[in-house]
Amino acid sequence: MSEESVKTSHTILGALVTALIVKACFFDVVIAQGRSMEPAIKPGAVLVIGKLSYGFRLPWSETYLVQWAEPAIGDVVVFWTPSGVMAIKRCAGITRQREFIARGDNAAVSLDSASYGPVPIDHIIGKAVWMK
Repeated sequence: MSEESVKTSHTILGALVTALIVKACFFDVVIAQGRSMEPAIKPGAVLVIGKLSYGFRLPWSETYLVQWAEPAIGDVVVFWTPSGVMAIKRCAGITRQREFIARGDNAAVSLDSASYGPVPIDHIIGKAVWMK
């Protein structure tokens, strides 16, 4: 292998490692499915999720290592439902047990806290910081 090939390989490997760290700890991209958040979020919409909006957790951890905020009413959050499905809903309130009420904007078709109850704040993956 030539010196130039080794440099190129190191550059590509460095870029991949950096991208994985950014995705695991800082930002993620989610494509909305279903109609539970219409009209604000249509199926197929691309959302950038800020994973540091409420705190920091290690990628494999189920709890925040450091938490500096809770979701505010109206925040669009991505989280794991009690059944382990990733969901996008709006925060409709915070309970005293470090839980939040998840509501879909389209209540007629939304599977949310009305069905499965409050969700632990530690289940939040992040906050939608950009949508298209």
